[in-house]
Amino acid sequence: MSKKPRFITSRKPVTKNLPAQAEACVEKFSHDMRGIARVAGKTVFIDNALPGEKVLFRYSARRARFDEGSAVEILQASPQRSAPCCPHINFCGGCSLQHLEIGAQIIEKQKILLDQLIRFAGIEPKEILPPLVAASYGYRRKARIGIRQLKSRRGKELIFGFREKRSNDLTDIDECHVLHPAIARQIPTLKQLVADCDGKAYFSQLDVAVGDDVAALVLRHLKPLSEDDRERWISFAKVSGIHMYIQPGDSTSVRRLWPEQGEAFLSYALPEFDLTMRFQPLDFIQVNFEINRQMVSRALQWLDPQPDERVLDLFCGLGNFTLPLARCAGEVVGIEGVGALTRRGVENAELNTLDNVQFYAADLNEEIINQPWAQGGFNKILLDPPRSGALQAVRSIASFNAKKIVYVSCNPATLARDAGALTQLGYHLTKACVMDMFPDTDHVESMAVFERDA
Repeated sequence: MSKKPRFITSRKPVTKNLPAQAEACVEKFSHDMRGIARVAGKTVFIDNALPGEKVLFRYSARRARFDEGSAVEILQASPQRSAPCCPHINFCGGCSLQHLEIGAQIIEKQKILLDQLIRFAGIEPKEILPPLVAASYGYRRKARIGIRQLKSRRGKELIFGFREKRSNDLTDIDECHVLHPAIARQIPTLKQLVADCDGKAYFSQLDVAVGDDVAALVLRHLKPLSEDDRERWISFAKVSGIHMYIQPGDSTSVRRLWPEQGEAFLSYALPEFDLTMRFQPLDFIQVNFEINRQMVSRALQWLDPQPDERVLDLFCGLGNFTLPLARCAGEVVGIEGVGALTRRGVENAELNTLDNVQFYAADLNEEIINQPWAQGGFNKILLDPPRSGALQAVRSIASFNAKKIVYVSCNPATLARDAGALTQLGYHLTKACVMDMFPDTDHVESMAVFERDA
């Protein structure tokens, strides 16, 4: 069992007519990889429980159609159970699957993908390719650490950590095994630094960003820093080598405290395509660089862009797929809803001396076929949408007459929904795979290929 967190805010009490604890035999996983059991004729979703296990669990909530709980003792363990390395595992929401062997995790994620495709679209891929996997620890290069100073019976207490499981409350942490080591090893120092600051009551979060060569932190603060606090953060940055930024307002207010001179960007490389991708600390990037490299490589293998083809990259971000595509295709158009990211894409194209790519900002939840960049059609299309999917964009795709589409997904449910729409437009799901972008979590990342009959 992990140690109890120092502070938990406003947890709802268990319904009075529920027993505090009960035994259960876990039958299978839910779509979010909780154990499912039947207790007294009612479905219960149980954290920290694996299929085939007998567990003693504590109820946490009761609802009309199901209950929820968390295993507190494993009475009969699954052979796939793994001993978590993190002492905060029972409370911190950053990881939810350290109790399941890493190889079994990816198998279960593949099952979830295929189940969603069959259940919501009625289709199966003709071919399942091996999953993309990498190290399960020290991989996370983007994160947000919450900071709260709260009153308790012992006075004011500082909470420094991630959200609890299924809650917006924070769990205090002393270590993290999934964060990149450049930041993870600084957690005790950062906690003490925050505690020493005069304005800590007005700190809300630290955003983490780690490039190939440089790590950065962005401190979000709700009142101006005192001169002493400013010097404390600069001193930490100088000693640690971590670039330090402050954010007193919205994202446009971010500025660097240290170093005062020199390159203002972080970067990561895509060596297979001879590309350097620059980004700012608050820009969206993929959190797992090793999986990202594998993902870009496989996506381009599947799409197979040719020098005489025009390719569309929807939800393109700062060009993570767009620029590799431009190394192979005749012309590439990248579309993104966030203007700051399209500007970053243009900068990255210039940095890498690519002149066959254009970036445009557009709302991809609206009709796009009449946009100037959409005229002339596309031979092939790549989509990498957010969790909400790309249904409106998918509905417009038929007019582009593309013969092949690669869909990169972070939500199997919306992928399945959009796959159904693509099927109605005359496309066939030919290949799919899962990617372990977030090991030890219930996130299911995947890719799929859709092809239209010649």
